[in-house]
Amino acid sequence: MIDISFTYEDLEYFLLILVRISCFVYAAPFFSMSNVPRTVKIGFSVFVSYLLYHALDHNEVVYSSLLGYAVIVMKEALTGFVIGWGAQICASVTSFAGSIADMEIGLSMVSLLDPATKEQATFTGVFYQYMFTLFMIISGLYQYLLRALAETFTLIPINGAVFKTEALLSSVLLFLAEYVAVGFRIILPIFCAMIFLNCVLGVLAKVSPQLNMFAVGIQFKVLVGLGILFFSMQMLPTLADNIFTLMKRMIVSFVEGMI
Repeated sequence: MIDISFTYEDLEYFLLILVRISCFVYAAPFFSMSNVPRTVKIGFSVFVSYLLYHALDHNEVVYSSLLGYAVIVMKEALTGFVIGWGAQICASVTSFAGSIADMEIGLSMVSLLDPATKEQATFTGVFYQYMFTLFMIISGLYQYLLRALAETFTLIPINGAVFKTEALLSSVLLFLAEYVAVGFRIILPIFCAMIFLNCVLGVLAKVSPQLNMFAVGIQFKVLVGLGILFFSMQMLPTLADNIFTLMKRMIVSFVEGMI
């Protein structure tokens, strides 16, 4: 006969694990996609929390009142959210790179509804986002995120998070330093091709003033930009590896800021 009895202490501990897991699923890339049904997210969070509940050593949660337990819940929610957000902001590099690329190509006025975020996004930004999500699935990075989250319960036990403002702020500044560099590294072929094309169109405008270089240039930019985007797809795995390395480094730095 299956024994499903439990104490209030066990329930409190399980709920704290569930809070951290749920906030991570809400903020982390791939898991937080809005086109995933909410019931799936909830069921996944409960399932992972149940597995971790039986795998972890239970530490006593000490609090004196309902307000004290609420503070512990908020600490666990913030811990899970910060870890997931550290990975999500790295994934946003693709949207930044796509918006810059569309400005250079001339497709900045073209907007699409991104089904993952339910927000308006540029054409190239959506393309980069789905390609890097595909690489994330192929490389198994989502498994790394889950393993990293499980290890945080050892490094940061329940009610053991200590938020170091200076360390977390330095981690964000480190990310901002890498954000623009990684984004321009993604669109570097398009950026260089557009600079060369603008130089050619400028020379042609001087050589043959009767030609409408504005109308011709728009068509050339779109054709050349899409062509460079197609031929530069072989570079995307290496660029995705750079983003994933940055993502891992950000998660580690955020966890170190809460130990």
